[in-house]
Amino acid sequence: MKKLLIIDDEKNIRYGLKTMIEREFPSVYTITMASNGAEGLDIFKTDGADIIITDIRMPVMDGITLLERLSSATGGEKSPAVLILSGYDDFEYAKSAIRYRVKDYLLKPIRRDELFEILKCIDKEQEEQNLSERQQEQEAERFRRELRSSRLRELLMQQEVQLERGQQESLDDLEVPFTVGVLNYYCNDGTRMKPGDVQGLVERLMGPLEKCFSEITTDWDGKLVLLGTRKQDFIELSRQAEAKELMGLSIGISSEGRSLADLRSCYKEACRALQYTFVYPQVNLLNYADVSQERSNSPLPKEEIRKLLNMLGTEREKEMKHLLAEIFQTEHLKALDLSYLESVGQNINELVLDEVFRVHGEASVEVLKLYRTVGNMYNYRHFHDYYRALENLLLSVSDYIVGVRSAHTEHADMEEALNYIETNYARPLNMAMVSNHVSLNYSYFSEAFKAYTGENFVIYLKKVRIRHAKELLAKDCGKLAEVSEKVGFENSKQFARVFKELEGISPGDYRAKMLSEDLS
Repeated sequence: MKKLLIIDDEKNIRYGLKTMIEREFPSVYTITMASNGAEGLDIFKTDGADIIITDIRMPVMDGITLLERLSSATGGEKSPAVLILSGYDDFEYAKSAIRYRVKDYLLKPIRRDELFEILKCIDKEQEEQNLSERQQEQEAERFRRELRSSRLRELLMQQEVQLERGQQESLDDLEVPFTVGVLNYYCNDGTRMKPGDVQGLVERLMGPLEKCFSEITTDWDGKLVLLGTRKQDFIELSRQAEAKELMGLSIGISSEGRSLADLRSCYKEACRALQYTFVYPQVNLLNYADVSQERSNSPLPKEEIRKLLNMLGTEREKEMKHLLAEIFQTEHLKALDLSYLESVGQNINELVLDEVFRVHGEASVEVLKLYRTVGNMYNYRHFHDYYRALENLLLSVSDYIVGVRSAHTEHADMEEALNYIETNYARPLNMAMVSNHVSLNYSYFSEAFKAYTGENFVIYLKKVRIRHAKELLAKDCGKLAEVSEKVGFENSKQFARVFKELEGISPGDYRAKMLSEDLS
Protein backbone atom coordinates (compact mmCIF):
# COMPACT_ATOMS: atom_id res chain seq x y z
CA MET A 1 0.00 0.00 0.00
CA LYS A 2 1.09 3.58 -0.61
CA LYS A 3 1.88 5.88 2.29
CA LEU A 4 -0.12 9.11 2.49
CA LEU A 5 0.60 11.83 5.08
CA ILE A 6 -2.06 14.49 5.88
CA ILE A 7 -0.80 17.67 7.66
CA ASP A 8 -3.32 20.27 8.84
CA ASP A 9 -3.79 22.15 12.09
CA GLU A 10 -7.58 21.68 11.93
CA LYS A 11 -8.54 18.24 13.30
CA ASN A 12 -11.86 18.02 11.49
CA ILE A 13 -10.12 18.66 8.13
CA ARG A 14 -7.49 16.00 8.83
CA TYR A 15 -10.04 13.34 9.73
CA GLY A 16 -12.46 14.47 7.04
CA LEU A 17 -9.79 14.03 4.34
CA LYS A 18 -8.78 10.65 5.79
CA THR A 19 -12.37 9.37 5.73
CA MET A 20 -13.06 10.62 2.18
CA ILE A 21 -9.89 9.07 0.77
CA GLU A 22 -10.35 5.69 2.50
CA ARG A 23 -13.92 5.43 1.24
CA GLU A 24 -12.99 6.32 -2.34
CA PHE A 25 -9.74 4.31 -2.42
CA PRO A 26 -10.15 1.33 -0.05
CA SER A 27 -6.95 -0.67 0.63
CA VAL A 28 -4.87 1.74 -1.46
CA TYR A 29 -3.30 4.05 1.14
CA THR A 30 -1.86 3.77 4.62
CA ILE A 31 -2.75 7.19 6.05
CA THR A 32 -0.97 8.99 8.90
CA MET A 33 -1.74 12.53 10.17
CA ALA A 34 0.06 15.49 11.75
CA SER A 35 -1.16 18.81 13.15
CA ASN A 36 1.73 21.00 11.92
CA GLY A 37 4.77 21.01 9.62
CA ALA A 38 7.28 20.09 12.33
CA GLU A 39 5.29 17.04 13.42
CA GLY A 40 4.75 16.06 9.80
CA LEU A 41 8.46 16.38 9.02
CA ASP A 42 9.33 14.06 11.93
CA ILE A 43 6.82 11.46 10.70
CA PHE A 44 8.25 11.69 7.16
CA LYS A 45 11.83 11.25 8.39
CA THR A 46 10.80 8.17 10.40
CA ASP A 47 8.26 6.43 8.14
CA GLY A 48 8.54 8.18 4.79
CA ALA A 49 5.58 8.97 2.50
CA ASP A 50 4.62 8.63 -1.16
CA ILE A 51 2.09 11.50 -1.06
CA ILE A 52 1.84 14.47 1.33
CA ILE A 53 -1.29 16.65 1.61
CA THR A 54 -0.42 19.75 3.64
CA ASP A 55 -1.98 23.04 4.63
CA ILE A 56 0.09 26.20 4.06
CA ARG A 57 -0.80 28.33 7.08
CA MET A 58 -0.08 26.35 10.28
CA PRO A 59 1.47 27.09 13.69
CA VAL A 60 5.00 25.94 14.70
CA MET A 61 6.01 25.27 11.04
CA ASP A 62 4.00 26.44 8.03
CA GLY A 63 3.69 24.59 4.72
CA ILE A 64 6.33 26.57 2.82
CA THR A 65 8.95 25.96 5.52
CA LEU A 66 7.94 22.29 5.50
CA LEU A 67 8.55 22.15 1.72
CA GLU A 68 12.00 23.67 2.21
CA ARG A 69 12.87 21.12 4.90
CA LEU A 70 11.50 18.24 2.79
CA SER A 71 13.71 19.31 -0.10
CA SER A 72 16.75 19.15 2.16
CA ALA A 73 15.64 15.90 3.84
CA THR A 74 15.28 13.95 0.56
CA GLY A 75 18.76 15.04 -0.56
CA GLY A 76 17.99 14.63 -4.25
CA GLU A 77 16.53 11.15 -3.78
CA LYS A 78 12.98 10.25 -4.76
CA SER A 79 10.71 12.95 -3.32
CA PRO A 80 7.06 12.53 -2.26
CA ALA A 81 4.27 14.05 -4.35
CA VAL A 82 2.96 17.11 -2.46
CA LEU A 83 -0.56 18.57 -2.64
CA ILE A 84 -1.02 22.05 -1.07
CA LEU A 85 -4.23 23.07 0.77
CA SER A 86 -5.07 26.65 1.70
CA GLY A 87 -8.05 28.63 2.90
CA TYR A 88 -6.69 31.74 1.20
CA ASP A 89 -6.55 32.49 -2.49
CA ASP A 90 -2.96 33.61 -2.17
CA PHE A 91 -1.02 33.49 -5.45
CA GLU A 92 2.29 34.32 -3.74
CA TYR A 93 1.99 31.12 -1.70
CA ALA A 94 1.24 29.20 -4.88
CA LYS A 95 4.38 30.58 -6.55
CA SER A 96 6.48 29.56 -3.53
CA ALA A 97 5.00 26.07 -3.67
CA ILE A 98 5.72 25.72 -7.38
CA ARG A 99 9.44 26.17 -6.69
CA TYR A 100 9.32 22.88 -4.76
CA ARG A 101 7.57 20.98 -7.57
CA VAL A 102 4.20 20.76 -5.81
CA LYS A 103 1.77 18.60 -7.78
CA ASP A 104 -1.28 20.82 -7.26
CA TYR A 105 -2.82 23.63 -5.20
CA LEU A 106 -6.36 23.28 -3.76
CA LEU A 107 -8.46 25.91 -2.01
CA LYS A 108 -10.63 25.14 0.98
CA PRO A 109 -13.35 24.04 1.16
CA ILE A 110 -12.05 21.04 -0.76
CA ARG A 111 -14.12 19.57 -3.57
CA ARG A 112 -14.18 15.78 -3.37
CA ASP A 113 -14.12 15.14 -7.10
CA GLU A 114 -11.19 17.53 -7.61
CA LEU A 115 -9.17 15.89 -4.81
CA PHE A 116 -9.86 12.39 -6.10
CA GLU A 117 -8.91 13.36 -9.65
CA ILE A 118 -5.61 14.81 -8.43
CA LEU A 119 -4.84 11.64 -6.41
CA LYS A 120 -5.56 9.49 -9.46
CA CYS A 121 -3.20 11.63 -11.56
CA ILE A 122 -0.49 11.41 -8.90
CA ASP A 123 -0.89 7.60 -8.71
CA LYS A 124 -0.67 7.31 -12.49
CA GLU A 125 2.45 9.48 -12.66
CA GLN A 126 4.12 7.51 -9.87
CA GLU A 127 3.29 4.19 -11.55
CA GLU A 128 4.76 5.44 -14.82
CA GLN A 129 7.83 6.72 -12.98
CA ASN A 130 8.23 3.42 -11.14
CA LEU A 131 7.89 1.52 -14.40
CA SER A 132 10.50 3.74 -16.05
CA GLU A 133 12.86 3.29 -13.10
CA ARG A 134 12.40 -0.50 -13.18
CA GLN A 135 13.10 -0.52 -16.92
CA GLN A 136 16.22 1.59 -16.38
CA GLU A 137 17.35 -0.73 -13.61
CA GLN A 138 16.73 -3.78 -15.80
CA GLU A 139 18.62 -2.18 -18.69
CA ALA A 140 21.51 -1.28 -16.39
CA GLU A 141 21.56 -4.83 -15.01
CA ARG A 142 21.47 -6.29 -18.54
CA PHE A 143 24.37 -4.05 -19.57
CA ARG A 144 26.30 -5.03 -16.44
CA ARG A 145 25.81 -8.71 -17.17
CA GLU A 146 26.80 -8.32 -20.83
CA LEU A 147 29.94 -6.41 -19.84
CA ARG A 148 30.82 -9.01 -17.25
CA SER A 149 30.16 -11.82 -19.72
CA SER A 150 32.37 -10.09 -22.30
CA ARG A 151 35.21 -9.69 -19.78
CA LEU A 152 34.92 -13.35 -18.82
CA ARG A 153 34.98 -14.37 -22.48
CA GLU A 154 38.15 -12.35 -23.02
CA LEU A 155 39.83 -14.11 -20.10
CA LEU A 156 38.75 -17.53 -21.34
CA MET A 157 40.35 -16.97 -24.72
CA GLN A 158 43.59 -15.28 -23.63
CA GLN A 159 46.65 -17.45 -24.08
CA GLU A 160 48.05 -16.12 -20.83
CA VAL A 161 46.01 -14.56 -18.05
CA GLN A 162 47.23 -10.98 -17.70
CA LEU A 163 44.48 -9.02 -16.00
CA GLU A 164 44.02 -5.45 -17.11
CA ARG A 165 42.69 -2.97 -14.59
CA GLY A 166 39.18 -2.88 -16.07
CA GLN A 167 38.95 -6.66 -16.10
CA GLN A 168 40.14 -6.92 -12.52
CA GLU A 169 37.68 -4.29 -11.28
CA SER A 170 34.70 -5.87 -13.03
CA LEU A 171 35.51 -9.40 -11.84
CA ASP A 172 37.02 -8.85 -8.40
CA ASP A 173 33.87 -10.26 -6.79
CA LEU A 174 34.15 -13.62 -8.60
CA GLU A 175 33.02 -16.35 -6.23
CA VAL A 176 35.70 -18.88 -5.33
CA PRO A 177 36.34 -21.73 -5.37
CA PHE A 178 34.59 -22.26 -8.69
CA THR A 179 34.08 -24.99 -11.26
CA VAL A 180 33.84 -24.22 -14.98
CA GLY A 181 31.30 -26.12 -17.05
CA VAL A 182 31.17 -26.04 -20.87
CA LEU A 183 27.95 -27.19 -22.57
CA ASN A 184 27.01 -28.30 -26.09
CA TYR A 185 23.78 -29.64 -27.51
CA TYR A 186 23.61 -31.65 -30.74
CA CYS A 187 20.21 -31.97 -32.44
CA ASN A 188 19.04 -35.18 -34.07
CA ASP A 189 20.07 -33.93 -37.52
CA GLY A 190 23.66 -33.43 -36.29
CA THR A 191 23.52 -29.64 -36.12
CA ARG A 192 24.69 -27.87 -32.98
CA MET A 193 22.22 -25.79 -31.00
CA LYS A 194 22.97 -22.08 -30.51
CA PRO A 195 24.19 -21.13 -27.00
CA GLY A 196 21.11 -18.97 -26.33
CA ASP A 197 18.86 -21.94 -27.08
CA VAL A 198 21.03 -24.21 -24.91
CA GLN A 199 20.66 -21.71 -22.07
CA GLY A 200 16.88 -21.70 -22.52
CA LEU A 201 16.82 -25.51 -22.43
CA VAL A 202 18.93 -25.61 -19.26
CA GLU A 203 16.68 -23.04 -17.59
CA ARG A 204 13.65 -25.18 -18.38
CA LEU A 205 15.38 -27.99 -16.51
CA MET A 206 16.88 -26.04 -13.60
CA GLY A 207 15.06 -22.70 -13.44
CA PRO A 208 16.91 -19.35 -13.70
CA LEU A 209 20.62 -20.08 -14.09
CA GLU A 210 21.55 -17.25 -11.71
CA LYS A 211 20.19 -19.33 -8.83
CA CYS A 212 22.70 -22.13 -9.40
CA PHE A 213 25.59 -20.59 -11.32
CA SER A 214 27.50 -17.43 -10.48
CA GLU A 215 28.62 -16.59 -14.03
CA ILE A 216 27.12 -17.22 -17.49
CA THR A 217 28.83 -16.53 -20.81
CA THR A 218 29.66 -18.08 -24.19
CA ASP A 219 32.99 -18.78 -25.81
CA TRP A 220 34.05 -17.80 -29.32
CA ASP A 221 33.18 -21.29 -30.56
CA GLY A 222 29.53 -20.84 -29.57
CA LYS A 223 29.47 -23.06 -26.48
CA LEU A 224 27.65 -22.12 -23.29
CA VAL A 225 30.04 -21.58 -20.34
CA LEU A 226 28.85 -21.68 -16.71
CA LEU A 227 30.75 -21.03 -13.49
CA GLY A 228 29.42 -22.50 -10.27
CA THR A 229 30.63 -22.91 -6.74
CA ARG A 230 29.16 -26.44 -6.45
CA LYS A 231 29.91 -29.35 -8.79
CA GLN A 232 26.70 -30.90 -7.54
CA ASP A 233 24.71 -28.35 -9.60
CA PHE A 234 26.30 -29.63 -12.80
CA ILE A 235 25.61 -33.22 -11.74
CA GLU A 236 21.99 -32.34 -11.03
CA LEU A 237 21.70 -30.72 -14.47
CA SER A 238 23.04 -33.94 -16.00
CA ARG A 239 20.46 -36.00 -14.09
CA GLN A 240 17.62 -33.72 -15.15
CA ALA A 241 18.70 -34.02 -18.80
CA GLU A 242 18.79 -37.83 -18.54
CA ALA A 243 15.36 -37.87 -16.91
CA LYS A 244 13.96 -35.83 -19.82
CA GLU A 245 15.89 -38.04 -22.30
CA LEU A 246 17.76 -35.03 -23.68
CA MET A 247 20.66 -37.13 -24.93
CA GLY A 248 21.97 -34.32 -27.15
CA LEU A 249 23.26 -32.38 -24.13
CA SER A 250 26.97 -32.77 -23.29
CA ILE A 251 28.74 -31.21 -20.30
CA GLY A 252 32.43 -31.01 -19.49
CA ILE A 253 33.51 -29.73 -16.07
CA SER A 254 36.88 -28.64 -14.70
CA SER A 255 38.76 -29.12 -11.47
CA GLU A 256 38.30 -26.39 -8.85
CA GLY A 257 39.68 -22.92 -9.53
CA ARG A 258 40.66 -20.81 -6.53
CA SER A 259 41.43 -17.45 -8.14
CA LEU A 260 40.72 -15.44 -11.26
CA ALA A 261 44.12 -16.53 -12.60
CA ASP A 262 42.83 -20.15 -12.71
CA LEU A 263 39.93 -19.27 -15.01
CA ARG A 264 41.66 -19.94 -18.33
CA SER A 265 43.15 -23.29 -17.29
CA CYS A 266 39.84 -24.43 -15.81
CA TYR A 267 38.06 -23.48 -19.02
CA LYS A 268 40.54 -25.53 -21.08
CA GLU A 269 40.04 -28.50 -18.75
CA ALA A 270 36.25 -28.27 -19.13
CA CYS A 271 36.59 -28.08 -22.93
CA ARG A 272 38.80 -31.18 -22.98
CA ALA A 273 36.39 -33.04 -20.72
CA LEU A 274 33.57 -32.06 -23.09
CA GLN A 275 35.53 -33.41 -26.05
CA TYR A 276 35.92 -36.77 -24.30
CA THR A 277 32.12 -37.23 -24.38
CA PHE A 278 32.90 -37.92 -28.07
CA VAL A 279 33.99 -41.47 -27.15
CA TYR A 280 31.37 -42.07 -24.42
CA PRO A 281 27.99 -42.18 -26.19
CA GLN A 282 26.04 -43.06 -23.02
CA VAL A 283 27.54 -40.30 -20.86
CA ASN A 284 26.41 -36.65 -20.93
CA LEU A 285 28.77 -35.29 -18.23
CA LEU A 286 32.50 -35.83 -17.78
CA ASN A 287 34.80 -34.44 -15.12
CA TYR A 288 38.30 -33.51 -16.25
CA ALA A 289 39.73 -35.38 -13.28
CA ASP A 290 38.19 -38.60 -14.66
CA VAL A 291 39.61 -38.24 -18.19
CA SER A 292 43.04 -36.76 -17.41
CA GLN A 293 44.48 -40.08 -16.29
CA GLU A 294 47.19 -41.66 -18.46
CA ARG A 295 45.79 -43.04 -21.73
CA SER A 296 47.11 -45.00 -24.67
CA ASN A 297 48.74 -42.83 -27.33
CA SER A 298 50.17 -45.14 -29.99
CA PRO A 299 52.47 -44.01 -32.80
CA LEU A 300 50.61 -42.64 -35.80
CA PRO A 301 49.91 -45.53 -38.28
CA LYS A 302 51.07 -43.69 -41.41
CA GLU A 303 51.89 -46.92 -43.27
CA GLU A 304 48.37 -48.23 -42.75
CA ILE A 305 46.92 -44.88 -43.87
CA ARG A 306 49.05 -45.12 -47.04
CA LYS A 307 47.63 -48.61 -47.66
CA LEU A 308 44.13 -47.21 -47.22
CA LEU A 309 44.81 -44.70 -50.00
CA ASN A 310 46.10 -47.48 -52.26
CA MET A 311 42.94 -49.55 -51.69
CA LEU A 312 40.64 -46.83 -53.01
CA GLY A 313 39.25 -47.85 -56.37
CA THR A 314 40.15 -51.57 -55.96
CA GLU A 315 36.68 -52.79 -54.92
CA ARG A 316 38.11 -54.35 -51.73
CA GLU A 317 35.38 -53.01 -49.46
CA LYS A 318 35.76 -55.55 -46.63
CA GLU A 319 39.50 -55.09 -46.41
CA MET A 320 39.13 -51.31 -46.38
CA LYS A 321 36.63 -51.47 -43.49
CA HIS A 322 38.89 -53.81 -41.53
CA LEU A 323 41.94 -51.60 -42.12
CA LEU A 324 40.03 -48.45 -41.05
CA ALA A 325 39.01 -50.16 -37.80
CA GLU A 326 42.66 -51.11 -37.17
CA ILE A 327 43.85 -47.56 -37.85
CA PHE A 328 41.41 -46.07 -35.31
CA GLN A 329 41.84 -48.99 -32.85
CA THR A 330 38.06 -49.11 -32.41
CA GLU A 331 38.28 -52.12 -30.05
CA HIS A 332 40.23 -50.02 -27.52
CA LEU A 333 38.47 -46.72 -28.15
CA LYS A 334 37.77 -45.71 -24.52
CA ALA A 335 41.38 -46.32 -23.51
CA LEU A 336 42.78 -44.06 -26.23
CA ASP A 337 44.02 -40.53 -25.77
CA LEU A 338 41.91 -38.12 -27.84
CA SER A 339 45.05 -36.66 -29.40
CA TYR A 340 45.61 -40.03 -31.14
CA LEU A 341 42.15 -39.97 -32.73
CA GLU A 342 42.60 -36.31 -33.68
CA SER A 343 45.94 -37.06 -35.38
CA VAL A 344 44.53 -40.05 -37.26
CA GLY A 345 41.57 -38.03 -38.50
CA GLN A 346 43.82 -35.17 -39.61
CA ASN A 347 46.19 -37.50 -41.45
CA ILE A 348 43.35 -39.27 -43.27
CA ASN A 349 42.18 -35.82 -44.38
CA GLU A 350 45.62 -34.83 -45.65
CA LEU A 351 47.06 -38.12 -46.96
CA VAL A 352 43.91 -39.74 -48.38
CA LEU A 353 41.03 -37.36 -49.09
CA ASP A 354 43.14 -34.36 -50.14
CA GLU A 355 45.14 -36.63 -52.42
CA VAL A 356 41.96 -37.93 -54.11
CA PHE A 357 40.84 -34.37 -54.71
CA ARG A 358 44.26 -33.41 -56.10
CA VAL A 359 44.36 -36.33 -58.56
CA HIS A 360 40.77 -36.32 -59.74
CA GLY A 361 40.11 -32.60 -59.67
CA GLU A 362 36.81 -30.74 -59.83
CA ALA A 363 34.77 -33.66 -61.12
CA SER A 364 35.06 -35.34 -57.70
CA VAL A 365 33.44 -32.38 -55.87
CA GLU A 366 30.03 -34.05 -55.83
CA VAL A 367 31.44 -37.06 -54.01
CA LEU A 368 33.55 -34.99 -51.63
CA LYS A 369 30.79 -32.62 -50.48
CA LEU A 370 30.54 -34.63 -47.28
CA TYR A 371 34.24 -33.90 -46.69
CA ARG A 372 33.33 -30.43 -45.38
CA THR A 373 31.71 -32.05 -42.38
CA VAL A 374 33.87 -35.17 -42.04
CA GLY A 375 36.99 -32.98 -42.09
CA ASN A 376 36.40 -32.14 -38.41
CA MET A 377 35.44 -35.04 -36.15
CA TYR A 378 33.96 -32.64 -33.58
CA ASN A 379 31.22 -31.77 -36.04
CA TYR A 380 29.68 -34.99 -34.72
CA ARG A 381 28.11 -35.76 -31.35
CA HIS A 382 29.90 -39.13 -30.92
CA PHE A 383 32.80 -41.02 -32.47
CA HIS A 384 30.60 -43.70 -34.02
CA ASP A 385 28.69 -40.97 -35.95
CA TYR A 386 31.98 -39.59 -37.28
CA TYR A 387 33.36 -43.04 -38.03
CA ARG A 388 30.22 -44.07 -39.94
CA ALA A 389 30.33 -40.88 -42.01
CA LEU A 390 34.06 -41.28 -42.75
CA GLU A 391 33.61 -44.93 -43.74
CA ASN A 392 30.72 -44.00 -46.03
CA LEU A 393 32.79 -41.24 -47.61
CA LEU A 394 35.76 -43.53 -48.25
CA LEU A 395 33.53 -46.18 -49.86
CA SER A 396 31.88 -43.51 -52.01
CA VAL A 397 35.27 -42.19 -53.09
CA SER A 398 36.38 -45.74 -53.91
CA ASP A 399 33.28 -46.34 -56.02
CA TYR A 400 33.85 -43.02 -57.74
CA ILE A 401 37.42 -43.95 -58.67
CA VAL A 402 36.25 -47.36 -59.95
CA GLY A 403 33.67 -45.62 -62.09
CA VAL A 404 36.16 -43.10 -63.48
CA ARG A 405 38.65 -45.81 -64.37
CA SER A 406 35.92 -47.88 -65.98
CA ALA A 407 34.66 -44.90 -67.97
CA HIS A 408 38.14 -44.14 -69.21
CA THR A 409 38.47 -47.62 -70.66
CA GLU A 410 34.99 -47.76 -72.18
CA HIS A 411 35.55 -45.90 -75.43
CA ALA A 412 32.38 -47.44 -76.84
CA ASP A 413 30.33 -45.54 -74.25
CA MET A 414 31.97 -42.28 -75.24
CA GLU A 415 31.49 -42.97 -78.94
CA GLU A 416 27.83 -43.65 -78.26
CA ALA A 417 27.61 -40.38 -76.31
CA LEU A 418 29.14 -38.42 -79.21
CA ASN A 419 26.78 -40.08 -81.68
CA TYR A 420 23.84 -39.17 -79.44
CA ILE A 421 24.98 -35.53 -79.36
CA GLU A 422 25.46 -35.49 -83.15
CA THR A 423 21.94 -36.82 -83.65
CA ASN A 424 20.19 -34.69 -81.02
CA TYR A 425 22.14 -31.41 -80.97
CA ALA A 426 19.05 -29.49 -82.20
CA ARG A 427 17.07 -30.55 -79.10
CA PRO A 428 17.34 -28.98 -75.61
CA LEU A 429 20.30 -31.10 -74.53
CA ASN A 430 22.34 -31.31 -71.31
CA MET A 431 24.95 -33.57 -69.79
CA ALA A 432 22.46 -35.37 -67.54
CA MET A 433 20.47 -36.52 -70.58
CA VAL A 434 23.57 -37.82 -72.35
CA SER A 435 25.03 -39.56 -69.26
CA ASN A 436 21.67 -41.25 -68.67
CA HIS A 437 21.57 -42.39 -72.29
CA VAL A 438 24.89 -44.23 -71.91
CA SER A 439 24.04 -45.37 -68.34
CA LEU A 440 26.98 -43.67 -66.58
CA ASN A 441 27.02 -41.78 -63.31
CA TYR A 442 26.83 -38.01 -63.90
CA SER A 443 30.14 -37.28 -62.11
CA TYR A 444 31.93 -40.22 -63.73
CA PHE A 445 30.65 -39.17 -67.15
CA SER A 446 31.87 -35.59 -66.68
CA GLU A 447 35.48 -36.61 -66.10
CA ALA A 448 35.44 -39.42 -68.69
CA PHE A 449 33.95 -37.14 -71.37
CA LYS A 450 36.60 -34.50 -70.80
CA ALA A 451 39.36 -37.11 -70.86
CA TYR A 452 38.02 -38.59 -74.12
CA THR A 453 37.28 -35.37 -76.05
CA GLY A 454 39.72 -32.95 -74.44
CA GLU A 455 36.85 -30.53 -73.77
CA ASN A 456 34.07 -30.22 -71.24
CA PHE A 457 30.54 -31.08 -72.30
CA VAL A 458 29.23 -27.52 -72.66
CA ILE A 459 32.05 -26.35 -74.97
CA TYR A 460 31.82 -29.52 -77.04
CA LEU A 461 28.05 -29.11 -77.58
CA LYS A 462 28.51 -25.44 -78.54
CA LYS A 463 31.07 -26.42 -81.20
CA VAL A 464 28.78 -29.11 -82.66
CA ARG A 465 25.89 -26.65 -82.96
CA ILE A 466 28.05 -23.89 -84.50
CA ARG A 467 29.51 -26.40 -87.01
CA HIS A 468 26.02 -27.28 -88.22
CA ALA A 469 25.03 -23.60 -88.21
CA LYS A 470 27.95 -22.75 -90.49
CA GLU A 471 26.75 -25.36 -92.99
CA LEU A 472 23.28 -23.80 -93.04
CA LEU A 473 24.65 -20.25 -93.31
CA ALA A 474 26.90 -21.23 -96.21
CA LYS A 475 23.81 -22.53 -98.06
CA ASP A 476 21.89 -19.32 -97.17
CA CYS A 477 19.14 -21.44 -95.59
CA GLY A 478 16.62 -19.03 -94.05
CA LYS A 479 16.83 -16.18 -91.58
CA LEU A 480 19.34 -16.10 -88.74
CA ALA A 481 16.58 -16.77 -86.17
CA GLU A 482 15.56 -19.89 -88.12
CA VAL A 483 19.16 -21.11 -88.27
CA SER A 484 19.50 -20.49 -84.53
CA GLU A 485 16.43 -22.59 -83.80
CA LYS A 486 17.44 -25.40 -86.14
CA VAL A 487 20.76 -25.96 -84.36
CA GLY A 488 19.30 -25.92 -80.81
CA PHE A 489 19.89 -22.41 -79.40
CA GLU A 490 17.23 -20.88 -77.19
CA ASN A 491 17.21 -17.58 -79.10
CA SER A 492 19.08 -15.72 -81.80
CA LYS A 493 20.81 -13.45 -79.30
CA GLN A 494 22.46 -16.43 -77.58
CA PHE A 495 23.27 -17.90 -81.00
CA ALA A 496 24.99 -14.71 -82.15
CA ARG A 497 27.01 -14.45 -78.93
CA VAL A 498 28.25 -18.07 -79.07
CA PHE A 499 28.99 -17.86 -82.81
CA LYS A 500 31.17 -14.77 -82.37
CA GLU A 501 32.81 -16.33 -79.32
CA LEU A 502 33.94 -19.36 -81.33
CA GLU A 503 34.37 -17.93 -84.85
CA GLY A 504 35.43 -14.35 -84.20
CA ILE A 505 32.72 -12.83 -86.43
CA SER A 506 28.92 -12.60 -86.30
CA PRO A 507 26.63 -15.11 -88.13
CA GLY A 508 25.60 -12.37 -90.56
CA ASP A 509 29.19 -11.49 -91.41
CA TYR A 510 29.98 -15.17 -91.89
CA ARG A 511 27.06 -15.63 -94.29
CA ALA A 512 28.07 -12.54 -96.31
CA LYS A 513 31.66 -13.76 -96.48
CA MET A 514 30.62 -17.20 -97.76
CA LEU A 515 28.23 -15.73 -100.37
CA SER A 516 30.90 -13.35 -101.69
CA GLU A 517 33.35 -16.23 -102.04
CA ASP A 518 30.76 -18.19 -104.07
CA LEU A 519 30.20 -15.24 -106.42
CA SER A 520 33.88 -14.85 -107.04
